[in-house]
Amino acid sequence: MKKLLLSGVDVHDRTLVAKTALGTGKAQRRAYENTPADWARQVQELRAQSKREGGARIVVAYEASGQGFGLYDYLVSQGIECYVLAPTRIPRSPQQRKRKNDDADAELILDVLRGHFLAGHKLPAVQVPSRQLRDDREITRAADDVQTKVTEVKVQIQCLLKRHQVRRPKESGKGWTAAFRTWLAALSACDEPLPYGSRVALQSLLRQLSWLEGEARKLEREVGKLAEAPRHVVAVRALSRLAGVGVWTALVFLLELGDPRRFHNRRQVGAHLGVVPSSADSGEVVGHFGHITRQGPKRLRKVLCQAVWARIRCHSGEQAVYERIVRRNPKHKKIAVVACMRRLAIRMWHEACRSQAA
Repeated sequence: MKKLLLSGVDVHDRTLVAKTALGTGKAQRRAYENTPADWARQVQELRAQSKREGGARIVVAYEASGQGFGLYDYLVSQGIECYVLAPTRIPRSPQQRKRKNDDADAELILDVLRGHFLAGHKLPAVQVPSRQLRDDREITRAADDVQTKVTEVKVQIQCLLKRHQVRRPKESGKGWTAAFRTWLAALSACDEPLPYGSRVALQSLLRQLSWLEGEARKLEREVGKLAEAPRHVVAVRALSRLAGVGVWTALVFLLELGDPRRFHNRRQVGAHLGVVPSSADSGEVVGHFGHITRQGPKRLRKVLCQAVWARIRCHSGEQAVYERIVRRNPKHKKIAVVACMRRLAIRMWHEACRSQAA
C-alpha cells in the first residue's frame, strides 16, 4: 500500500498553519504566509518530504471560509490532491470549541484526513464549483445584495416618517409610486413638518436610494446577459416555463445548486437546500421532527419562497396542494410554504437534469 503524506491546513487572511504527518506518524508543524510565493514553498516542501518517503501520496485539506478556493485551485494546478472541508460537518468536542487556536484547528483537520484515508470514515468535503460557476455567481449575488440594500433604505425612509408622525398623502397612492417619490423630494426641501436634522437624513437616504436603484438596473441587465449565455440559456428557458419561475429564479437556482447531476435523489436535493425538517429520534422518542435545517444556500431558499407564493396565486394545482396542507395545521401555514418550496425545488432539479442531458 502506498504511503500517505497528510497535511491539515488552517487558513487565515495572512497566515497558513499546517500540520503534516506520514500516516499515523507524529505531526510536524509548518507556518506560511498566505501568499502565492509561500503556497509554492509549501508545495516544494511537501514534494521533498514525499520523495524522501519513497513517493508518498500527498493529500491536503483545509476548511471552507471567506478565503474562497484560491489555495485549492493552486494546489490542484500543481498536481496536489486537495479537499475543502465543511466546518459545520466536522465534529468538535466542547473542549475543542473552548480551546480554539491555529495549531489545534490544523491538527483537527489532519485527524479528519486520517479518519477518512486510514479508517474509512466519511470525509466532510464540499463540492468545489468550477471557476466559471464561481464567477457567474458573483453577478447574481451582487444583484441580490444591491436589491436588499434598496429595500433596507426604503424601510429606513418609512421609519423616519413614522418617528415624526408624518403620513403620506392619499393621492400618492400605494407603494413607491412616482407621486410618492415626488412628495418625498418636496418634503426633504421644505421647513415643515420635518426639523432640519431629519431633512438632512431624508435627503441622504433619497440620494442613496437613487444610486442603489441605478446600480440595481445595471446589474439587472448583466443578469439578463448571463441568462442568455450559451452555458445557461437552455436550462434557464426550461425552468422559466414552470409557473411562478422567472429568469431570475431560474438563474439563481442553477448557479447556487451547481451541477444538478451530483444529486442522486430528491432527498439529497432537499437536504442540500435545507428544506427538510430536523429530527430527534433517540431512545423512546421516535418520529419527532423540528424546524427545517436551513443548511445550504440561503439565497436559493429566498427565491424559492418568492416563486412559491407566485405559483400559489397563479397555479390552481399548487394552490390546491397548499390549501390541503394548511387544513392539516391551520396555525402553522409556514409548513405548507416549505412543503411547496421543496416540491418546486425537486421539479426544478429534474428539469435542470433534463436540460443538461439534452
